[in-house]
This record gives sequence, C-alpha cells and structure tokens, in this order.
Amino acid sequence: MSHPPPHVRPAAVAGMFYPGSSSVLARDLRDLLNDSRPAQGRRPKAVIVPHAGYIYSGPIAASVYAPIAALRESVRRVVLLGPTHRVAVDGLAFPASTAFATPLGVVPVDAQALALIEALPQVVVSDAAHALEHSLEVQLPFLQTVLDEFTLVPLAVGRASPAEVAEVLECLWGGDETLIVISSDLSHYLPYRVARETDADTARRIVALDARIDHQQACGATPVNGLLLAARRHGLRAQLVDLRNSGDTAGDRSRVVGYGAFAFTAESAHDH
Repeated sequence: MSHPPPHVRPAAVAGMFYPGSSSVLARDLRDLLNDSRPAQGRRPKAVIVPHAGYIYSGPIAASVYAPIAALRESVRRVVLLGPTHRVAVDGLAFPASTAFATPLGVVPVDAQALALIEALPQVVVSDAAHALEHSLEVQLPFLQTVLDEFTLVPLAVGRASPAEVAEVLECLWGGDETLIVISSDLSHYLPYRVARETDADTARRIVALDARIDHQQACGATPVNGLLLAARRHGLRAQLVDLRNSGDTAGDRSRVVGYGAFAFTAESAHDH
C-alpha cells in the first residue's frame, strides 16, 4: 500500500516577517546570531522569545537562540507554543500536518508527542489554527539554524487556562533532548517610555515565576503563564536575557511593541 506524500504546512509569512529567499534568510540569521551577546550560564530547558518581523524582534530573539547552538548535539525535540492571532480556537491546537516548511527546509512534526497528549481534553487537532499563524513559524528558521535534526511539537494556544497549558507541558517535559520554546511579544502600541516601564514590570514578574501575566502585558500570556507554573514545579530559574522594543530596533517611538527574551534553567545541586 503506498503512503500519501507527507502533508506539509507551507510557510505563510516568508517574505513578510522574514526573508523568503533561503540564502538571504540564512545570511540574516547568521548576522543576527553573530551580533548577539552570548549569554553565560547553564543549559536552558525553556525559553521565551518574541515573534515579530525579524527587523523588529530578530536581535532580541537571537540573544536567546545563540547560546542554544551549544545544545545542537542533544536537543532532538522542540515543544513550541504560541498564541493564535488569526483563528480562534478552544484549547491547544496540534496540526494535522506532518511537517512544517520554511525557506531553510522541512521540520517533521513529532507524531509520538501527539500520542502523549491527545487524550487531554484541552488538546485539539486543527490545521486551520496553524495555516496563517506567524507566532510559531517565525521561530522555525532560528531553530533550524542553531539545532541539528529535530522534531517539532507545534501547539497554537487559544482559549485555555495556564493550568491546562502546564498540564500539556508536563506530559511533554522529557529530558535534555526536549527544549520548550514559548513565543510571545510583550506590550503592544504604547508610547516608548510607557512601554519600557510596563515591559520591565512584566519581565520582573516572569523572572519571579509569577504566573499572573495578562494579555495586555504579553500577547502570549496563556502559554507564558503555563510555562511559569511548570517552571515553578520543576524548580527552574528564569533569567532575563534581553528586553527591548520596536522603538529600539526598527520602529518609531510613538507606538511600540515590547520584546523580551528569557531563559529557564534547572538549579543544579552544586549551586547550594
């Protein structure tokens, strides 16, 4: 019996949020990652990264992705959660697609991971939730650049509670082979000075693992809060790696979008 060709979700925002040409994209990513100040520290289990166009949030995302290149040999699965912007969905949507394409190639979706979570009532299967969604897609070229072969667990997060997100993360937590990536921007369309204050306050809350972030503070508040609950349960420590906004990178300062990069690491026994 012949198998149908794999059902691949094509790139929806190549040429808009990031370059559509593979060579230009590879060059831009190389530049962003090389320009990034390398963060010293322990191996991240999870990160929070922004998801705007690369000219706006690329440098902030690169600050947390550059050190992940050190995990190239061990990370084999990326659990990627981001908010839905285009299609409303109840729960966390897994795609029916078997792979996601970007100009840099194709990333296989982890079917075994779905088997771990499909019985949870908050997990649904929806290609519609993923078809036009940029919050997950813009992370893929970074991941394809800093990691070797890996499978993807893409979850578009709609109406769900932080506890429901944390429950899904718990099922997928794994060991050193699994990296958790939460895609979220911070404040939206505030004046520059106000945004800086607002985002600094949000960053303090995230570092304190205070899972009461609202959607005014972060568009991905639901997956962010879910990660914060899980991080607390697993004794992770959060570190702010970079905090800027579009007024710092490529936009005017009258209405800006905030971007934060955070790394979550395990407290190791010999720290005490």
